Amino acid sequence: MSMAFGGGGGGGGGRAMRSLLKDTSVRNHKLTAGTLRRILKFAVPYRGYIAVFLFLVAIDAATGAATPLLFREIIDRGIVPGRTDLVVWLSLAVAMLAVVNSAVTLAERWFSARIGEGLVFDLRTAVFDHVQQMPVAFFSRTQTGALIQRLNGDVLGAQQAFTSTLSNVVSNLLSVALVLGAMFVMSWQITLLALVLLPLFILPARLIAGRLREATAETYRLNATMAQTMTERFNVAGAVLAKVFGRSQESSQDFAGKAARVRDIGVTTAMYAAVFRVSLTMVAALAVALVYGVGGVYAIEGALGIGTVVALTAYLNRLYGPLTALSNIQVDVMTTLVSFERVLEVLDLPPMVADRKDAKELPATVAPSIEFDHVSFHYPSAQEVSLASLESVATLSAETGEEVLKDVSFTVMPGQLIAVVGPSGAGKTTLASLVSRMYDVTGGAILVGGEDVRAVTQRSLRSVIGVVTQDSHMYHDTIRSNLLLARPDATEADLHEALEAAQIAALVESLPDRLDTVVGDRGYRLSGGERQRLAIARLLLKSPSIVILDEATAHLDSESEAAVQAALANALEGRTSLVIAHRLSTVRNADQILVLDEGYIRERGTHDQLLAAGGLYADLYTTQFEKAA
Repeated sequence: MSMAFGGGGGGGGGRAMRSLLKDTSVRNHKLTAGTLRRILKFAVPYRGYIAVFLFLVAIDAATGAATPLLFREIIDRGIVPGRTDLVVWLSLAVAMLAVVNSAVTLAERWFSARIGEGLVFDLRTAVFDHVQQMPVAFFSRTQTGALIQRLNGDVLGAQQAFTSTLSNVVSNLLSVALVLGAMFVMSWQITLLALVLLPLFILPARLIAGRLREATAETYRLNATMAQTMTERFNVAGAVLAKVFGRSQESSQDFAGKAARVRDIGVTTAMYAAVFRVSLTMVAALAVALVYGVGGVYAIEGALGIGTVVALTAYLNRLYGPLTALSNIQVDVMTTLVSFERVLEVLDLPPMVADRKDAKELPATVAPSIEFDHVSFHYPSAQEVSLASLESVATLSAETGEEVLKDVSFTVMPGQLIAVVGPSGAGKTTLASLVSRMYDVTGGAILVGGEDVRAVTQRSLRSVIGVVTQDSHMYHDTIRSNLLLARPDATEADLHEALEAAQIAALVESLPDRLDTVVGDRGYRLSGGERQRLAIARLLLKSPSIVILDEATAHLDSESEAAVQAALANALEGRTSLVIAHRLSTVRNADQILVLDEGYIRERGTHDQLLAAGGLYADLYTTQFEKAA
């Protein structure tokens, strides 16, 4: 009788092989206190499903163990004595058992899928929602790929704790207990001989599995590197950079080298896997030979029935696979628990910017004033906003940076336009980001409509504020979808009106797909000026009472700047505006200009007043004018 180690019961060679290929380093991992209790909380909504699932696993193991016993009865009590009726009835029992086992297997798979997919949904949505609440500082530090791995690989690994790992452990334990019990009852001598062969089964498997693990780990590393290379080279900016420096050929050679190594490892891995399977088959054949040899002698001597020998041989199929898998049970369990812990690690990182429990809604009709009241600010430390595992470092620094803003005070009254200028690194962009609460101030307060921004909900605060930056981001989607981010219920007429006011309606109408034109990765199918005007159209569609412009024309050519300035005139009309300006010529008509330098407001006044004062503003203006000339 051949031994198909992928077959029924509590496991097989394929399952044992997957178990042995897992990273054994997790065996020494120390779980964070309370992790198991928190993991069980995720299982609470599925406790009924899990109970039924485990019951079905038990039935599956029992039916698998019962089949060889029926084989024994068919041979010893039916075929040998010549009892046709008993052979028929027992054969029908085997058939019925097969039907029951198939039904149980299908039901078991449904419950497993229901539990597993439910947990994946719960974990993914929890992590996604939590990450969306994190401050900008979090995203500026962490690796995007590492975050995606938590949402994909670690979440899938975590859900296995209640599906495949739980199923395998319970099924293997029951199978081994039932099979060994039955085998000992039939022949304790042959059972002990079968167990003596177990090291011949496990030791070669562990040796080859160790080499397979190393090869597989290297493949994963190389694939990750190639994926990173493709991500960098296949986006517009990366492709342009490679072409500008003429390094496309070198990139191809580097990629080909890694791909060749993956190819070579693939061949080696295939051979290791083949040796693994051949070794298991050979040991299984030895075990079968041993049982038939010894059992056959016992049968001839009348100590055993022929059916018993056949049943013992059949049981070997349900013994070695589960025993091998159970030998690695600690690694199986710890692998899923570590995945769960990595997911919980992200969920445990508190957002630095969060709504207070008593936060109130900022009315949409609030008087749109902005007040900086002795504001100071320094960027948070890495330890406050990130995780070492998401930055691929051993530890995170607890040191905060120097103060970027120092004792900043000013007021923007409703309808006023206040400009903030200054040299690079003065803190202008930081100042603008604090108004919409991308960060929280570390000293003083910012008030919008007379309310401290920390005392109102972030959603209501940002609903009254519109922002256009120097590099406005567009999703890789249609123009329509990018506009509707501002107002999902906007009508076709609303969209057209916003595009007209942003001086870009004619361009959109000239496109073959008009509003349904895909703008490309980060909007790169549009020019810089077109992208800025589309961002302004998005702002106009939102119709905020406060507008913040962060160097919105800094990198545009003269023609694009003129078009964007015309669009901005519409965007700023009748609104409270805070404009971060690089080109001083664009803010000459501001109600007040603030000159920021080294975190302090050094000067304030109108354009003419500041020029007449002959200070830093006058120097900056003169320098820009001379460069333009």
